[in-house]
Amino acid sequence: MRSMASSNSAKGIAAIVGVGPKLGRSIARKFAHEGYTVAILARDLGRLSRFADEIAREEKAQVFAIRIDCSDSRSVREAFEGVLSLGFVEVLVYNAYQSVSWRPTNFTDIKIDSFQKSLAVSSIGAFLCVQKVLPGMVERGKGTILVTGCSASLNGIAGFSELCCGKFALRALSQCLAREFQPLGIHVAHIIIDGVIGSPRGASTSQTGLSGEQQQQQSGGGGGDVGAVMMMDPDALAQTYWHLHVQDRTAWTQEIDLRPSITRFY
Repeated sequence: MRSMASSNSAKGIAAIVGVGPKLGRSIARKFAHEGYTVAILARDLGRLSRFADEIAREEKAQVFAIRIDCSDSRSVREAFEGVLSLGFVEVLVYNAYQSVSWRPTNFTDIKIDSFQKSLAVSSIGAFLCVQKVLPGMVERGKGTILVTGCSASLNGIAGFSELCCGKFALRALSQCLAREFQPLGIHVAHIIIDGVIGSPRGASTSQTGLSGEQQQQQSGGGGGDVGAVMMMDPDALAQTYWHLHVQDRTAWTQEIDLRPSITRFY
């Protein structure tokens, strides 16, 4: 973890949970570019620290890397003690995801430990993280909570019980939070990413070594032969997360779905 010296940012902290090399990193970079002090959280602290150094250097911003295991309540508590030591959290983005095979798995072959882990990361982790930041947001009468879903958040898909159940629960949580806390000034939105996330424009779009974020999107497609797919630019997706954060409270979006203009060729 980088130095946890308190931030003097009047904007508060943008905490991005679930930062991999694609979407999470692009969201963190966008908020850093807009002047926020950013806390990025994930399990792999070594890689996370490299991302923090890179974004801090490129955007001339304060970026802190903090390890978190979203399936472990103690890890979440300790991680957010570190986040809150930086200042108040104005923005929470929950982008965490438990990697599962993007090929369909026969229901009878799913192990209970694997199923529980997927539920824990997709939904219980979000529950724990939100509970850590909500009191401060309510006290100030403002804040933004954005959660990442996929097409599996909307429809049960044969062979993807682990993914769908966790993502269904995450969507329900976001709806409950919106109805309870938006009247108090807290904007809650669920973002459905319906496509395969590639590299930012200008970088390689090879699918080799797909991150959990990308696997999530591939499994959301139903596991069939989809042929050629237009990759989604994570920097373009990050622009939508920013747009949701700065929306006027008289016209808040509670759910939005994003997909490329070309999804399949047959």
